[in-house]
Amino acid sequence: MVNDYDTFGEAYTSESEANLFNAYYARPAIVNLAGDVAGRHVLDAACGSGPIAATLRDRGATVTGFDASVTMVELAKRRLGADADLRVADLTAPLPFADGAFDDVIASLVLHYFRDWIAPLTELRRVLKPGGRLILCVNHPLVYKLVYPDRDYFAITVYSEEYTFSGQQAVLTYWHRPLHAMTDAFTATGFRTAVVSEPPPAPGAHERFPDLIGDKPSFLCFLFFVLEAV
Repeated sequence: MVNDYDTFGEAYTSESEANLFNAYYARPAIVNLAGDVAGRHVLDAACGSGPIAATLRDRGATVTGFDASVTMVELAKRRLGADADLRVADLTAPLPFADGAFDDVIASLVLHYFRDWIAPLTELRRVLKPGGRLILCVNHPLVYKLVYPDRDYFAITVYSEEYTFSGQQAVLTYWHRPLHAMTDAFTATGFRTAVVSEPPPAPGAHERFPDLIGDKPSFLCFLFFVLEAV
């Protein structure tokens, strides 16, 4: 299976609890963009093992989450408690939520797994209230060109990369798309782009990961957006 988190989900979760890319970059940046969520109903789409959902709940949000991986949902239940509203659902299919059910949707590190963005974005727009926010991050498209300089930046292209998560081998398959293809998909599905963010790592990252970033003045990894449902 492609991106089979049921196989390596526990290893991925262990690896990402305190690493640079998740713990000191993607998660704090998403939480910062979400801001004050007290009293808001938030959907964590492709919630994984639930670290973002847990943080937003601690900040006063009512959080619902789903993931396509049974393993990841079980891990999220361990983190958030058996009474948490966590479900197995696939972002490429209709979601089990009513129209306009949520004030905010979080979609962290998931859209880059899909060739088609229109269907999942349309479904996320459906479950958002008018004026609600979709807060998301994906692989930065410029990183693709830096890593694969001979490839066509402007082509929507599939590629795979090998990883080791807590000693377990895994392969993740992504779809690269240029920035304009991302923003075109946002507009086509009823969103207005409110924020485009390329944040620095969280405080302490340079000291904790000297071999990865050390004293480098810049760090490029993911691209973040806040979209408003119109």
